[in-house]
Amino acid sequence: MDFTLQIVTPDGLLYDGPAQRLITRTTDGDVGIMARHSDYVAPLGIGETKIKFSDGTTRRAAAAQGMISVTGGTVRLVAGTFEWADEIDINRAQRALEKAKEKLARKNSDYELRMAEYKLKRALNRINVYNDSK
Repeated sequence: MDFTLQIVTPDGLLYDGPAQRLITRTTDGDVGIMARHSDYVAPLGIGETKIKFSDGTTRRAAAAQGMISVTGGTVRLVAGTFEWADEIDINRAQRALEKAKEKLARKNSDYELRMAEYKLKRALNRINVYNDSK
């Protein structure tokens, strides 16, 4: 059984169509959504999103920040960043990881430390999703 899935980022609508299952990371852990899921809203964390589509294929993506909602059988994943595993620029992710590590080592202000930690987690997530999809 399918449900309608919409994936939206600041760049626009990435997907609007049927899906069978979605698993994504919220700030409280992973959540799985299937057809007939009760209405639900949660903030997204930094993690992997797996989607099984109606044709049986599964795609993985790196997602961070935003919200997931289920309303009336429609699932909306509104993410600050969302990258399909096969579209991740692994070299860019590796550079972002190294840059974040360098900033963490400098031990600057609390704000800079929190931003570096966030960027480190995001880069690691992108690298892990990319590597796990190979």
